[in-house]
Amino acid sequence: MASDERENLEALLEKGLTDAKISPSTRFISQTVDFIHELAKWNKSYNLTAVRDPLQMVPLHILDSMALYPFVEEQTQDILDVGSGGGLPGIPLAIAYPEKKFTLLDSNGKKTRFLNHVKMTLKLTNVEVIQSRVEDHVGEFDLVMCRAFASLVDIATGVSHLVREEGAVFAMKSKHEVLDQRIGQMRFEQVHRLEVTGIDAPRHLVVLRKAA
Repeated sequence: MASDERENLEALLEKGLTDAKISPSTRFISQTVDFIHELAKWNKSYNLTAVRDPLQMVPLHILDSMALYPFVEEQTQDILDVGSGGGLPGIPLAIAYPEKKFTLLDSNGKKTRFLNHVKMTLKLTNVEVIQSRVEDHVGEFDLVMCRAFASLVDIATGVSHLVREEGAVFAMKSKHEVLDQRIGQMRFEQVHRLEVTGIDAPRHLVVLRKAA
């Protein structure tokens, strides 16, 4: 990556995070720009994202993912990113929270190969990559994240077996949605309107909770 391109990405990323009242570390900025570089390079062959321009990846992928950062509770330790694809939101949050464990789940072999490459390249010791369909995966997590995954009913039904008692589901949605009925043990908790620098379209975080 050319030095001027790297500087532009660093500046854009730092401004977006500052606007979101997140104080980025030098390590976070450096590793995230490395991630963008790898995503853009592998995207040419693997079609990981429709976004081709690395500068556009900053708001549309990184800042969008980091909008979840303030909502991750301190006691949350085991986090699952369902349908992680190109590592979003899992990779940026794993860089930001090195003390928490992130499992990136995807059924697509090309995508999990890319995720394993990123894990090794960035030396992310808190990341595990698993190739599996969500319905086949076994485990319990404090938090399950879904970005552009499915309807709230499908999310509540599809991931409930992976959520620990009193654990949460973060569903990132383009529109304001509520779950007006309890689905098994999953109940609607709240919805947050997200403001992301560089994204004019509405973004929402819907929080579901697994009842005791």
